[in-house]
Amino acid sequence: MRLRLHCLDMNRTLTVAVVGTGFLARTRLNCWRKVHHAAVEVVAVSRDLERARSFAAANGADRAATVEDALQDPSVALVDLCVPNHAHASLCEQAAAAGKHVLCTKPLTAYWGQGLAADASAEDVAATDRQRMLAAAVDDATSMVDACARAGVQLFYGENWIFAPAIARAEALASASRGVALELRGWESHSGSHAEYARDWRSAGGGALLRLGAHPIGAIMWWKRREGLRLRGEPTRVVAVTAEVADLSQAVGDAACEVAKDWSPVENWGTCVLQFDDGSRGVCYGSDNMLGGMQSHLTVLSSDHRFECSLSPVDTLKSYAVRDGAFGGEYMMEKLHGQAGWSTPLPDELWFSGQQGLLQSVADHLLSGTRSDVDGELGRDVVQVVYAAYLSAVEGRRVSLA
Repeated sequence: MRLRLHCLDMNRTLTVAVVGTGFLARTRLNCWRKVHHAAVEVVAVSRDLERARSFAAANGADRAATVEDALQDPSVALVDLCVPNHAHASLCEQAAAAGKHVLCTKPLTAYWGQGLAADASAEDVAATDRQRMLAAAVDDATSMVDACARAGVQLFYGENWIFAPAIARAEALASASRGVALELRGWESHSGSHAEYARDWRSAGGGALLRLGAHPIGAIMWWKRREGLRLRGEPTRVVAVTAEVADLSQAVGDAACEVAKDWSPVENWGTCVLQFDDGSRGVCYGSDNMLGGMQSHLTVLSSDHRFECSLSPVDTLKSYAVRDGAFGGEYMMEKLHGQAGWSTPLPDELWFSGQQGLLQSVADHLLSGTRSDVDGELGRDVVQVVYAAYLSAVEGRRVSLA
């Protein structure tokens, strides 16, 4: 399917409005600078113009704008949403109505109190029936997909795992085989966020299963979709979910503790089993209980092959230091708390994590006028699976998906 594009050819500049001024926005801006095949202009965007200007100056954006000005700017072709979950749906729909393509970070949307009173407390939101959470989150995600379809623009789902070199290469090899993935296991783990927003349903929409587990869930669902199309002419889809979630830090008591704790009412550990319509299974979990940096990994057990995909850590480079600070202020890897001893500083974390590949893919699809399969529909289905998992965990049963 070819789409209406906005001056996106090899001789024109791709202008991207990066909305947000936090860690992810800095990451995206860094990656947009390295995209090839097109000149890229980055506009730093915030609701507060002075904040946008400060962010642009500190991070090398070409210029700054408010949200309203960016959406009215005819040169802006893509809006890159790097904002809290509760703002995804409204900003996506505004951007689509303005004729802009949209890249939305994961999760596509979340439950943050939709349908409750404006002054609902964190406790009120956390106590919401999980079936209601599931319905509200999926409704928001569907509205985003529909808004972009009506406007004739693309909604790209920002799942970087899919573009990690290890996973992209493994899937290409699988596509050349005649085998079928029987069991896929994926996880992302680290020592947890100490930010208050990560513990509040109103701002986070969930805990570790949503923040971390959404990565393997999205990658595994994408893998099986492509496999189904290749082997039987239709995507292989999730039909049921079984899950457990917990705040494992409640077990700490007075013991020594270096991981983030006191998570309730959100979980700091969550795991789910995905049942696919071909009988295969996916096992995904997210955990805030692991010291020593971040671990992101996907295992694929197929009928005639096997893959082990490591996003982080990878041992292309190993370092050893006798003391912390031996390498000055140099960054090592995400969630690593010091430089002493052995560590695995990634040569290019943005490349290995798939962040760079994600943005290159978005640019390539816009330039060619082709549709990406890492899209809003995938993002919507990930939201459905995550909130079905929350429902399963509360009710202690397998939840079937429509």
